[in-house]
Amino acid sequence: MIAYVDENGMITSVAPDPNKKKKEVDASSIVISTPVYEDIADEAEQVHTGKVQFFNTDKGYGFIKGITKNESYFVHVNDLTEPIKENDTVTFNIEAAQRGLKAVNVKIQRPE
Repeated sequence: MIAYVDENGMITSVAPDPNKKKKEVDASSIVISTPVYEDIADEAEQVHTGKVQFFNTDKGYGFIKGITKNESYFVHVNDLTEPIKENDTVTFNIEAAQRGLKAVNVKIQRPE
């Protein structure tokens, strides 16, 4: 069996059409990197608000979606100040972890 890769990077068994016009891609528009968290010191002091998207109590981890930045942050059970569940609105700080940013000091936001 022979496998081919189409213009979208998908593996297919159909050979590419040599007569099909190929689209040009500007190589300078391709960005390959890992996120740079230079301003983490400023953000670590701030208290962020978010909503728990997913939390697996058996495995002890989940994800919080930030309300203002709309980013997703990893959260581990060791970084909770109280138990949380999905759809809870929480406040948290962020810090750099091995694979990106993670939420720490996570607590449920109580209505005032």
